[in-house]
Amino acid sequence: MKILVPDTLPLDLTSRGVGDPTPGEGGAQDVFVEYDAGARLPVEHRDAEVLVAWANSPENLADAAAHLPRLRWVQTLAAGPDAILAAGFAPDVVVTNGRSLHDGPVAEHTLALTLAAVRRLDRSGTAQREHRWDSALGREQADPATSGRFTLHGAHVTIWGFGSIAATLAPLYAALGARVTGVASTAGDRFGFPVVTDADLPRVLATTDVLVSLLPAVPATRHAFDATRIAQLPDHAWFVNAGRGATVDEVALVAALREGRLGGAALDVTETEPLPEDSPLWDAPRTIITPHVAGGRPQGASALVLENLENLRAGRPLRNVVPRG
Repeated sequence: MKILVPDTLPLDLTSRGVGDPTPGEGGAQDVFVEYDAGARLPVEHRDAEVLVAWANSPENLADAAAHLPRLRWVQTLAAGPDAILAAGFAPDVVVTNGRSLHDGPVAEHTLALTLAAVRRLDRSGTAQREHRWDSALGREQADPATSGRFTLHGAHVTIWGFGSIAATLAPLYAALGARVTGVASTAGDRFGFPVVTDADLPRVLATTDVLVSLLPAVPATRHAFDATRIAQLPDHAWFVNAGRGATVDEVALVAALREGRLGGAALDVTETEPLPEDSPLWDAPRTIITPHVAGGRPQGASALVLENLENLRAGRPLRNVVPRG
């Protein structure tokens, strides 16, 4: 088989290096070919059967979808497959995602955003730029009426999208004294934490101090965090998004921040990226923005590709298959 490997991430897929043949199915030779993930695919490589994708341009993916007639499988190393699904690959092409590759990096960044929000590092940063010692911050942290808003100890953290990243993240919150509730498609107990469904959100959000979204971008989650959900949160609650920007109604979010109906927002993702210079999010009060850097460092990518390549050769189910029904 010919396997196309992106030039955007070093992958150790063969001891001989990308571009050299390795033994494949039935004694045939597998060939790994590095390609430019931001350009059209060379004509001589349109016979590829496997495409590995990471940080590809939309144009590159659309070109691959249109001009790889023998393609059997696309392995994206991103946790969210939205870019691949939008590219137009044929229905019989199997798509697998990078679920689990980003658990550690995304969990630590999400925790960092949460701590920055709860400890009001945004406010301290503003005071620093203004050469101003914010003595009021210390008084508010010590005041019994407001002290609970500056700590995760005793806080209720709700994680919306309770998958593999949450399995790493939830214990970190718990270790700092937070009570964690997960929200997923099915209720029950997962990773040792209670999990509810969207139907329970009004009840759960009413006592939530920090809402963490790890939702993927699919049609069902578009603008899931909207004016209705915001209204279900206490006005001191913070919203942390390390999932996908398309899941947030940004007009409703900015309005809530300006009107004081939400404690604040810490966002690693936005609906349009890069975030336009004229976006009102930049100047929304109590808002922390990072440039979609929670992931970007897939851990164990080579092992996942090789495992799924062996599964493909053996006719076994691939790991992390994305439903396309």
